[in-house]
Amino acid sequence: MPSLATPAIPAGALRSTGQPVLPVEGGRQLRPWRPDDAGAVHAAYQDPQIQRWHVRRADSVAEAGEWIEQWRGAWPAETGGHWAVADAATDALLGRVALKAFDLADGQAEVAYWTVPAARGTGVCSGAVRALAAWALGDGGFHRLELAHSAANPASCRVAVATGFAQEGVRRGAARHADGWHDMHLHGRVRGGRG
Repeated sequence: MPSLATPAIPAGALRSTGQPVLPVEGGRQLRPWRPDDAGAVHAAYQDPQIQRWHVRRADSVAEAGEWIEQWRGAWPAETGGHWAVADAATDALLGRVALKAFDLADGQAEVAYWTVPAARGTGVCSGAVRALAAWALGDGGFHRLELAHSAANPASCRVAVATGFAQEGVRRGAARHADGWHDMHLHGRVRGGRG
């Protein structure tokens, strides 16, 4: 059945441009993942906080490498975009930021992120989310970004608010973590800066 609305982002538009490298304030950058990042991803997923909020662990470097291949494959499939947050000078891994669950017809995606323990509290996460949102709602062509986090995770809430994602509500019992069901705060930003 034909749609009466044209897609916000035409199929093939993102794939044809290639995944961009994006500058981040403070001498950092967002870059596509590489296979040789597997060791750093494995190390990051040994952190109890990453495991707690992302409900995953990596049992081997090979497993982390499989995740990276999935992340890399999302861009050409136009289902998501996953970036390493890296120091622009040393290329040291500082975190991850992603746009997940692309809905090209409506121009929507979900934002996710984590930072390695040594980078927390230094503005890495908020800088990365700010840079990603600016690109996505600008050159990327997205109309709306959503960001959800556990209501028990105030640090993630601070990142969302600091990067212009207005809290829109609470999704009760919406996500299952290792310790049970969590209410999730839902935040959103739309093109044109209306929070």
